[in-house]
Formats: sequence, C-alpha cells, structure tokens
Amino acid sequence: MTMKVVAVGDNCIDFYNILNKGYPGGNAVNFAVYMQKLGIASSYVGVVGNDDNGDIIIDSMKNQGVNISRVHRKEGRTAITQVELINNDRILGEYDEGVFKEFTLSEEDISYIQKHDLIHSAIWGKVDKYFHKFGGMITSFDYADKLDSQIVEDSLPFVDYAFFSYQRHDEYIRDYIQKVKSKGPKVVVATLNRNGSIAYDGNKMYYIPSIPTKVIDTLGAGDSFIAGFMYGILKDNSIEECLKIGTEYASKTITYFGAW
Repeated sequence: MTMKVVAVGDNCIDFYNILNKGYPGGNAVNFAVYMQKLGIASSYVGVVGNDDNGDIIIDSMKNQGVNISRVHRKEGRTAITQVELINNDRILGEYDEGVFKEFTLSEEDISYIQKHDLIHSAIWGKVDKYFHKFGGMITSFDYADKLDSQIVEDSLPFVDYAFFSYQRHDEYIRDYIQKVKSKGPKVVVATLNRNGSIAYDGNKMYYIPSIPTKVIDTLGAGDSFIAGFMYGILKDNSIEECLKIGTEYASKTITYFGAW
C-alpha cells in the first residue's frame, strides 16, 4: 500500500544575512520535502503571501514533487525568519509571520488532511488545536525545545510520536520523556544536538550517538531527523533503526546551506 503523508503549518523564507540570500523552509515545509525525497508521497497545507517569497516557496515545493493543492495564498507578506550563523550553528533571529499570523484550517482542509496516512506539524504551526480531529491517522509533532509549553500538555493525548530538542544527555531529559510518554504518545524522542538522540516507548530507553560530520549549517537538522525517523516508522522498522535513519539523514542536512 502506498502511504501518503501531509505536513501542516508553518513555512517561511530563511534569510541568511551573511549570504544575503533566502532559502525556502519552515518545519512543515521541510518535513514534506524531506519525506518526498525519501520516496514518500507528501502534501503540504499552509498559507503564503502573494509576494515573490510566496512564489519561491510554492515553486520550490512543486519542483520537489510535494503536492501543493491546499497551499492558500493571501494578500500580504510571506513569513521570513532571519538566520545568523555562529560557528556554523544556525541562530534564528527576528521572525515576521506575515500572512501566517492568521492561519487556520477550514473544514475542506481538514477533510483533505484526513485522506492521508500520517500528519505532521510543529509547535509553531497553529495546528495543535485540530489534532483531536485526526484519529485513525499516524500523528507526529515537533515540540522543539518548548518543554514547558502548554501546547505540550494539551496536544499529547492526540500525538503518536512526540519530538523534543535538548542540549544534553542527562537525567532530566530521560525523566522528562518518560513522563511525556505516560500522557499518550506511543514513542517520545529527544534530539540532543551533538550528544545524539534518545527515544522511549514505554518499555525501553534507546540511545544513538551523533555522526561526526563537517558542519556547514545546522538549519533543517531537526526536521530531517524527524522525517527520517517517521520514514522508518512507515517502513515498520524498529525504534533503534528509526533513530539511526533519522541521525543519518540529519548528518547529511548539515553539510550544506539551507534546509534542502
């Protein structure tokens, strides 16, 4: 059976001041593109402005093979994130939401989403309040480093695969993901920057080290890790193998500028 995934929520132009150049991105857009690159039919649902940056995002996704039939265009600016590079680590600066500030899902959007096998979104995507409508689908959600956000508490019962980012491999994060697991998800994952990643499925704590890589730009590393992990889930791989796939995919992403 051919699996179909849909990523819903944020998009933006990641503008690198040091390069004076922008790249299409945003968690949901990146996830859709990465999945498409892995051979999984992918769609994206979101909103862009009617400016040149909106054209760039739509054309870039279309060129990657992502289904963009539910990308809405509104009068105004497409979201822009200012990106600074410090020791090749991307530091996200000022964020102008533009037309995404008023993003909501229509009933037609929800019906379209429900025709897919998997939905992915993130804490910035303004979609968490709809996740209760996606029962029967595989659901994944990126909470980034917002471990204390109310969105975590509110959405966990409707999320199968919960992803967090943290810097260290310590007792706090291990305890944290075990507590999160008790609130609903099948698996909870934490990426730990250069310290690898961990996952907990209620029975076992898994750990995979990072792959030593010459870093050019870390933008998109987390999104590609999640896409790789969820690709493994769709292929019925073990949790350990999913961590490996995610790690390998992320290690490739950080060897070039931009997310993809």
